[in-house]
Amino acid sequence: MKNENYAEYFQYCSPNTIMVVTWYNKLKEIYCPFTVSVREKVGNLAIGQKVKVTSVKLSSKGVTVYTINNQAYYYYYFDIILLDTV
Repeated sequence: MKNENYAEYFQYCSPNTIMVVTWYNKLKEIYCPFTVSVREKVGNLAIGQKVKVTSVKLSSKGVTVYTINNQAYYYYYFDIILLDTV
């Protein structure tokens, strides 16, 4: 991807929020910190452990990255826990 394409993506990104589609097909904005459950063992995190995401960023390849305990992890290792999904 070219640098100008990155600039276009980053203008819509915020380190404090993420947009998700719920199981009920509703678009929801989630603000940091939010809770996630670990899907796969990654770093020092165990499967099923619940942790807080303090910020959200994009990697240089455009993949969403969560900051947890000052460490960066790809989003696909986690499930977001929402209490009010409707």
